[in-house]
Amino acid sequence: MKVWTVQSQPKITSVSHRSLVALATLNFFLADARDGLGPFLDGFLATHGWQPMTLGIIATIGGILGMIATPFFGALVDASPYKRSLIIAPVVVVTAAALWTLASPNNLSVFGGQSATALVGAVIGPALMGLTLGLVGQKAFSQQISRNEVWNHTGNVFSLVCVYLIAEHFGQNGIVWLMLASAFAAIVATLAIRPTEIDQKVARGFAKNDDTALKPAGFRVLAQSRGLIVLALIMMIFHFGNAPISRLIAQDFSIQMDSPFQTTAITTGISQLSMIVVAASAPFLIGRFGLRSIFLIALLALPVRGMIAGTFTSFTAIYPVQVLDGVGAGLIGIATPIAVERILLGSGRFNLGLAAVMTVQGIGASTSNIVAGWLTEKGGYSLAYLFHGGIAAIALLLFLFNRHQVAPENPEG
Repeated sequence: MKVWTVQSQPKITSVSHRSLVALATLNFFLADARDGLGPFLDGFLATHGWQPMTLGIIATIGGILGMIATPFFGALVDASPYKRSLIIAPVVVVTAAALWTLASPNNLSVFGGQSATALVGAVIGPALMGLTLGLVGQKAFSQQISRNEVWNHTGNVFSLVCVYLIAEHFGQNGIVWLMLASAFAAIVATLAIRPTEIDQKVARGFAKNDDTALKPAGFRVLAQSRGLIVLALIMMIFHFGNAPISRLIAQDFSIQMDSPFQTTAITTGISQLSMIVVAASAPFLIGRFGLRSIFLIALLALPVRGMIAGTFTSFTAIYPVQVLDGVGAGLIGIATPIAVERILLGSGRFNLGLAAVMTVQGIGASTSNIVAGWLTEKGGYSLAYLFHGGIAAIALLLFLFNRHQVAPENPEG
């Protein structure tokens, strides 16, 4: 890949223990602070009379807004040295929007709050990935992404346990204080990361061992990369299949059991516990079997998940269904940024490339919500589960025919 030398730059010192601890703490609390109501939104609104089709429209609008904003934010993250600020500002907005919805779940707060959440939330993912890459470099990136995911999912489990207990003893007011505390902790952790230790050159996808400042490749590098294009298409199909299933489970059982916060805490907690195990195992799986094994396992998990969810309707069925969510979505969340970093190494467009993949996958996730809402109203929850689980077979076939381009071997060896 062609690059151009323009001037020299001083080396960045190695990352300190303080910054690594702060990064872990950020991932722990960001689990609750980056998504606002997150998985609780559908259950909360369903118990306030909102219908599946309307909830699907809300998720679709949010997905479209996030999809539009993500490429611009990816380019911003590549260019900006203020990556910490690009995490802090969205956390503040997302928390405010969630509190607005809780206080008054009307059309304005729900549609307005979730639209704001989708827009600003689109910058957190690229900013966190760029910050991580800039701190640890390419060689340690895959292991650090796995560590990030372990802390993130552990934080999710902690948050879910807190929500379950707080909702039972203190009601909705307790949830408000929990959200404020999580947001505050995420902001403090972000500020504790030393900005001088973030190698801005490496953070955007240049090689760490090159002592020169390199001019980034043009935007057309994205369109010229077959691996990146196919990866984006695989993610679009995967998320079209996977995105609505947990939402539908939250709606279904929240209504049946009339306890949106506790029910969603249980269903989401199962998948998060599964994701912790998956994230902890990922470095071994990648090192022993390669990145392609991660994709293969993840893409196989979704069809099985949809089949189980669509066949068994009792509450106990959520255990294997949500464990498989942890396997599929958990591994995909680790494998995708690693694949993008390897595909675009040396281009200086890592965050833009990752944002482009997230945008295309957002098309799948956003359109799936309205389709799932329509299917649920026409044929019930089981029909939606079977359809969306089955669609993942296409993603699996696409990966098998293009696995060498999508998941190249580690250039660092």
